Amino acid sequence: MVEHALVSLSAVVILGIAAQWLGWRVRIPSILLLLVFGIVAGPILGWIHPGELLGSLLYPVVSLAVAVILFEGGLSLSVKEFRAIGGVVAWLVTLGAGITWVIGTLAAHWILGLDWPLAILLGAVLVVTGPTVIGPMLRFIRPTGQSGAILKWEGIVIDPIGAMLAVLVFQVTAYSGAEHGMIVATGVLKTIAFGTLVGLLGALTLGLCLKRDLIPDSLQNPVAVMFVVAVFTGANLLQSESGLLAVTIMGFAMANQKAVPINHIVEFKENLRVLLIAGVFILLAAHLKPSDLDQIGIASFMFFLVLVFIARPAAVFASTLGSKLSFREKLFMSWMAPRGIVAAAVASVFALRMEEVGLANADVLVPQTFFVIIGTVALYGLTAPLVARRLGLAKAEPQGVLFLGGRFWVREMAKVLLDEGYPVMLVDNSQHNVSAARMAGIPAFYASIFSDTVLDRVEISGIGKLMAMTSNDDVNSLAALHFAPLFGRAQAYQLMPEDEKQLAAHSRHLRGRFLFGKDMTHAALTRWFTDEAVVKKTRLSEEFGFEELKAQYGQVQPLFLITEEGALQVFTVEGTIKPQAGQTLISLVLAQPEAEELAAAVAQATP
Repeated sequence: MVEHALVSLSAVVILGIAAQWLGWRVRIPSILLLLVFGIVAGPILGWIHPGELLGSLLYPVVSLAVAVILFEGGLSLSVKEFRAIGGVVAWLVTLGAGITWVIGTLAAHWILGLDWPLAILLGAVLVVTGPTVIGPMLRFIRPTGQSGAILKWEGIVIDPIGAMLAVLVFQVTAYSGAEHGMIVATGVLKTIAFGTLVGLLGALTLGLCLKRDLIPDSLQNPVAVMFVVAVFTGANLLQSESGLLAVTIMGFAMANQKAVPINHIVEFKENLRVLLIAGVFILLAAHLKPSDLDQIGIASFMFFLVLVFIARPAAVFASTLGSKLSFREKLFMSWMAPRGIVAAAVASVFALRMEEVGLANADVLVPQTFFVIIGTVALYGLTAPLVARRLGLAKAEPQGVLFLGGRFWVREMAKVLLDEGYPVMLVDNSQHNVSAARMAGIPAFYASIFSDTVLDRVEISGIGKLMAMTSNDDVNSLAALHFAPLFGRAQAYQLMPEDEKQLAAHSRHLRGRFLFGKDMTHAALTRWFTDEAVVKKTRLSEEFGFEELKAQYGQVQPLFLITEEGALQVFTVEGTIKPQAGQTLISLVLAQPEAEELAAAVAQATP
């Protein structure tokens, strides 16, 4: 018995992590593989029996895991971002959710043949989308405009709303009477009140503890988890199912306070989230019974199609009436509503509660929910990138640049590219550099480049290149390696190491492509700009090409080349780029008044 439990627990961890690694490797949503692995290991092969393994602890464990995941999601929400998209988000999680609920309920009753109480509950459960699925999809697609930010906010905010809606429906369907209806309505208001109050109180208390150094550095991450668990449980004890709202608000409040830095907590939560998602999805999928799979049929496919092609577009277009979103952005948002971990957890919990109160056909809820989860993740995950490109909201080869490091000369390079119309984003852990970049009109973000929050909170629409340009060679190499799966190994660049002896330690598969030239280290570039070098843009022609430019200025270091088609090319030590007439060269030159006057005269004489 002990050996069987050990094997089952090991299988959960191994399959969960393996599924996420394989999803990264083949570039498909890992949640799809997690569900497939769980179903194969559970109802098909019988390797994992979560009910026997955890017994009555299964759903409390799942609930706590979901709480931590939603707290981590709340940490990615920004007040500044909300000001621009808050109106659309509010309509999506209210009017849009209501439309989805109504259409889902009607389809569940008329297509699946469910009784009205169960149909209403299934419609409520499927209102939620999946932030754990939408986030990775958006990072991969990188859509332009506001659609990506709106989808991220919707996925996180609607989860606690959907859970509260499911509670309301369950209580109304499980009991009857006008008096109880008033109690239910009061309960919803109490859920919102207690969830908000406890979440804010938890954020305030944790923030004060960190500000007054009451928690040592070594315990800050565990204590943060303790606060999440305490807030979730405390809110639920005060009012049933208010815990998810409480932890989401707590994460949002912590992310937008300015008193204490929370970067290290965010990074820890990201790693913890990976483990929790792996475990929860494997356990929930494995908890399905073989008989559950028999309930999937033609009606299930028709129900799924109604949710995708009718409910979601209706919800999006109704919620975005009067907004500044383009028709293409609305179409893209209509094609992004994958269900995820909250839908799976809520369906599993309420199926058990419905069985306890004796409601008929409760066993239908879980398999139909999991079928919708698998279907939406597969459909949207495999087709959304193509749809975004066809709608012109994403490019197959985006040309923008993500700069790591914010020294004054990095800012000057970024400014030139920004003026040429290329999206740029500067990330640095120096508040001074970030502030200076923002004052120059350059989008900048204060964070560690290795944090997934950078991709969750930073607008990377149209960005397809990384240029790691810090003074730390190891950080540059790690950053290039970290972002190679996202941008592609060929579009991950870094500066040359300061010490030539370090070149042997920077194997090609463990670093990015070296920028500009063999002598272009961080110290060398700093010396160039100290000697009053400037970043110069030159339109090359047959009469005035690259050789003529070098003759004019003597010392010329090419940086970027803009082709006639608008593609941005980066010069590297390989020296494979050959500037041609009709292209625009961005280079580093030493400013010389005489040379400037001569170059201007040549430019005027050139027809």
